[in-house]
Amino acid sequence: MMWSCLILGAFIAIPLMIELTRSSMNSTERDTASGQFAQLSQGITHYEWFGPKRGPIVVCIHGLTTPSIVWGSLSKGLALMGCRVLTYDLYGRGYSDRPRGKQDEAFFTQQLNDLLRHEDITGTISIVGYSMGGAIASAFAATQPERIGQLVLLAPAGLEIVSGKLVKFIVGRPIIGDWLMLAFYPNELRKGIQAERKLPTHVPRISDQQERELRHRGFVPAVLSSLRGLLRKSQQEEHNAIHHAGLPVLAIWGRDDAVIPLTAADTLTSWSPTTVQVIVDDAGHGLPYTHATQVLEIIRKAMSAQS
Repeated sequence: MMWSCLILGAFIAIPLMIELTRSSMNSTERDTASGQFAQLSQGITHYEWFGPKRGPIVVCIHGLTTPSIVWGSLSKGLALMGCRVLTYDLYGRGYSDRPRGKQDEAFFTQQLNDLLRHEDITGTISIVGYSMGGAIASAFAATQPERIGQLVLLAPAGLEIVSGKLVKFIVGRPIIGDWLMLAFYPNELRKGIQAERKLPTHVPRISDQQERELRHRGFVPAVLSSLRGLLRKSQQEEHNAIHHAGLPVLAIWGRDDAVIPLTAADTLTSWSPTTVQVIVDDAGHGLPYTHATQVLEIIRKAMSAQS
């Protein structure tokens, strides 16, 4: 009986110990990063500027698991179009801190507001949000429409998302869900990354960068916190508010997206009928790095139409 209890205890402890032995995000790690760092109200945020100093400002917000490296191609393309582009790592990802707390709309919009204040950005901006970053962008635009010149959503969350039975179970159950997340999610994420390694990409070694996130303590809990927070909420109210504010919105979808299905485009139409929607053929969920050239051209046309 005693041995059974010890074995069970060791089995339970293994995922927790693996998380504790992962490296922390510290100054040594950050020395390898390009860009800059800002001490904000919730922690340190890693960010980077691209393009001319006096161009129209475009803020790019990445998604659930891949940090700002996902903008490696689009940021440079937007800069060549004359935009001044700001990318940053959401808390729990990349080179930013891993603060505790529920990662809901308020959590992420505070980080964005803090960063804009730190950089003394007070005028109109355009926002490009990818996946979960699209939900953050929508939340920000719905509450501060006067600050938005153009809203671009790439396969945005907040409308529809496909979750497996395990993820649904984990999200809905504290404690046991936390343990299951630590025990099984890293391997599931690695499988997804490996499945995409042979896809064409405009961001060199992006699969290695995605897998690198699993080396750092706090990443997996941050993903779980987002799944239980921002990604658990429908954004119908936000999109209704954006529509009634008359903001120009462009949504770009991958026809073969298995994460956020194309039916989400129909949902967005019902909530925000004036949103311009474009579907990219032969594209999955990785639009910013697998189809950067097509996405840039779509954005260029939309911005030209607004100018």
